[in-house]
Amino acid sequence: MTEDEILKLPYRPCVGIMLCNAQGGIFAGQRLDSAQDAWQMPQGGVEQNEDPKAAALRELEEETGIPPSAVEVIAETQDWIPYELPHYLVKKLWNGKYRGQKQRWFLMQFVGDDSMVNIQTEIPEFSRWCWLQSEELLDKIVPFKRNTYETVIREFKAQLDNS
Repeated sequence: MTEDEILKLPYRPCVGIMLCNAQGGIFAGQRLDSAQDAWQMPQGGVEQNEDPKAAALRELEEETGIPPSAVEVIAETQDWIPYELPHYLVKKLWNGKYRGQKQRWFLMQFVGDDSMVNIQTEIPEFSRWCWLQSEELLDKIVPFKRNTYETVIREFKAQLDNS
């Protein structure tokens, strides 16, 4: 696939969840499907005609076992935040239909306890998980998502500072 062909592809609509605990930690999971030491916050595709907030709550439960009753939605990014996949990944992911993702992010406060987290879900995404500070998270994220994570952290900074 040429660069021009890739640039004509759409972005996959997706949601991301910045889940924070009472101590200010941010939930991160180590990706099960990556040979790299790749960590990320929960995220996933928005189904056709699905409300982004509903998609975020669904994805959070699918990936972490945390039910909607154990979180409070604090904020949402104003806009969709796009990122480009490295060209070598375009053909490997989503049958080559997308050039990357455009994500709507939600800041959520975890009001449950850690025993509620269950990453051994029906279709596991993570091999392990932990609570990280934003600087640690940026150090562990795959490079092509780093700008997105910096944007999300910057956009939610006021709420993060007040929690």
